[in-house]
Amino acid sequence: METNAKMFWTGLSPDEAREALVNKDKSKKDKRMTLKEAVSKFVKNGDNVGIGGFVNLRQPVAICHEMVRQGFKDLTLSWQSAGMAAEILGAAMIARPDHFSIKRIELAYWGHESFGLSPSWRYLAERGLIEFEDWSNYNMSARFKAGAMGLPFLPTRGPLGGDIKNTSRTKIIDCPFTGRPIALVPACHPNVAIIHVQAADMYGNCIIRGTDATCPEIAMAAKHCIVTCEQLVSHELIVSNPKDILIPFPAVDAVIHVPYGAYPGACRRHYYFNGDHIRDFLGRIMPMVKGAPADSLKAWFDEYIFGVETFEQYLDKFPLSKILADKAAEAVHCERLA
Repeated sequence: METNAKMFWTGLSPDEAREALVNKDKSKKDKRMTLKEAVSKFVKNGDNVGIGGFVNLRQPVAICHEMVRQGFKDLTLSWQSAGMAAEILGAAMIARPDHFSIKRIELAYWGHESFGLSPSWRYLAERGLIEFEDWSNYNMSARFKAGAMGLPFLPTRGPLGGDIKNTSRTKIIDCPFTGRPIALVPACHPNVAIIHVQAADMYGNCIIRGTDATCPEIAMAAKHCIVTCEQLVSHELIVSNPKDILIPFPAVDAVIHVPYGAYPGACRRHYYFNGDHIRDFLGRIMPMVKGAPADSLKAWFDEYIFGVETFEQYLDKFPLSKILADKAAEAVHCERLA
């Protein structure tokens, strides 16, 4: 079986991505910026934005807050599995469609595991407000891997076992070596990647603890990459063990020191989930799926995003006792994993 439909690319095509990489400034320079500066410089209307992290682990929440504050239109969002970062962006379109909008989403999973599936996804999907392209986690990883390798596609058997081949840009050909069907998944080249990590230096070398969640591939596949970090450390320290560096500095365009930048999600070795805040946020969206007004959701955005200028001011709204409790909970979790 072979499909002959013309391929279309969201974000950059492989040729455009290769040209961008050739022309990119790869020098070692100070890339420290504010969130406002980085988002304003690298995110544009109509961009494909690649979102790092996995479900609610290491989600780039602080960057998403700033994206919503600034407002963008007709974005494409690409991720493997996402939770709060995606939820904030989807809910922003629900609450303020005049200010923020998404055109298309390419994904494997959108939800919060023990906190439930995404109500924003259900709201937007049931009303036909957004295009969706459904993949598996492995397929999306392969697409970012292809982009990171500079290849237009990767072969995989994954789509052959279900309906993904019928609802995506998967191409199926006869393998030139075995003669059996093989699926080809197209590379994903975001215009900009947004990623949160545990540590980075000012040049953009990044350390990730726990699952890397395809973040290195997303960073390498994207034209630009914005990184927030829990700790901004010296270059000498970060290169003292080069094998720890999962995202190298040439892939990164902006580094912002944002402790708790994935909160209320978790960040391994730093803090655990704030389940109460996640449930409260999702609880403001769920009634809207069945037709409730957006007043409660708009109030959340007015208080936590539009009512503040920085992510630090957002964090100030949480009692210090709660911040410390979530930090202590992660310490206990790490001890159990040791």
